[in-house]
Amino acid sequence: MADYTATRARVEDYFDRSATKVWARLTSDAPVSRIRQTVRAGRDTMRALMLSRLPDDLRGCRVLDAGCGTGLMTADLATRGADVVAVDISPALIKIAQDRLPDALRRRVTFAAGDMTDAAHGRFDFVMAMDSLIYYSAPDIADILKNLGRRTRGGIVFTVAPRTPLLMAMFNAGKLFPRADRSPSMIPHAFADLAAVAGPGLRRIDRVRRGFYISECMEYRP
Repeated sequence: MADYTATRARVEDYFDRSATKVWARLTSDAPVSRIRQTVRAGRDTMRALMLSRLPDDLRGCRVLDAGCGTGLMTADLATRGADVVAVDISPALIKIAQDRLPDALRRRVTFAAGDMTDAAHGRFDFVMAMDSLIYYSAPDIADILKNLGRRTRGGIVFTVAPRTPLLMAMFNAGKLFPRADRSPSMIPHAFADLAAVAGPGLRRIDRVRRGFYISECMEYRP
């Protein structure tokens, strides 16, 4: 997974170098631009959709929040009673998630900065990966799903950037900028292409469109 390792390093550098304040503000109640309001609303809708794939009562369940960011999903899972392992590649975002987590939920959450696929995190009943696989190629996503699937009893609920004309135009336009000036590029995927490498356990759930936020929810069951 050489491509995965290289992409992971770029994502880590981006979030710790320049994106921490943006994500901290976007995932709070602070005022943001109209464009970012659509992204915030889209992410809220997607998080609710993903959570709808899990039982309302998660007591006794161990759940991996893979790419937890500032911890919104983590808090929702812990509120339902799950024991959550919240992992993010960015130590800066982990610190924000820890600071924001309500005291009443702290005993249910273990935070870790590092690779979300690390076997040292253990086994899980469910895995949630919201917008944390959007930078990876289809073969890398398939490898991640199969890796986590070997340690997950239930489903892996995750999102990808869907292969739409708009996102493909944005993806190709991004290649025109000098590499030093770019954030890590999202890689849009068609469901058929992912299914071809991930196998029959992959299922499309739904797509969320809110202004500048476009994302597709999928579920993988090994």
